[in-house]
Amino acid sequence: MTTVDTMFEEREVLEEAAGRWWLFLVFQWDYTTVSAISYLFGVVAIIAGVNEFFEITVSTTGWKIVHGILGVLFVLVGLYALWHPYDTFATLAALVGLFLLFRGIFDVTVSFVTKDEFELWWLQLIAGIAQILLAFWVAGNWRDKAILLVVYVGIVALMRGITELFMAFKLKGLRKRLASA
Repeated sequence: MTTVDTMFEEREVLEEAAGRWWLFLVFQWDYTTVSAISYLFGVVAIIAGVNEFFEITVSTTGWKIVHGILGVLFVLVGLYALWHPYDTFATLAALVGLFLLFRGIFDVTVSFVTKDEFELWWLQLIAGIAQILLAFWVAGNWRDKAILLVVYVGIVALMRGITELFMAFKLKGLRKRLASA
């Protein structure tokens, strides 16, 4: 490569990095970050609760009850986080840990139950185990709560998205089996 090519590549990298200047504003830690994390968690919890209500429509009777209870709990926790953002910061960390534990146990259980019906059951098993391990990490580490809560909320959203993808492919496979029967 010539020096001119190197200069153009460096310029492209610098232009791309300069376009992401706002990242350094978003990740500043102060007291307002505590409320922002609480609000973000509240919104994520409410959306997770609403999603649990949607999952009732594709579940059997026993699972409908579980999804209904989880939906109510998630919505209540989300509303509480929105109403008391500063007073419940440590509680949010505990609630995120509790959510990860229950969701991880749920995903591990579902992965084994649907093992014969879903080829990628092991991915849901891995996601469930990861959530359980993260729950124990949350319970044991109370330092740097702001950073940890951002990570937890991100992980919850990621794991939630992954498990919803599993549900979509399970339903697609079920639809194919029903069409061929």
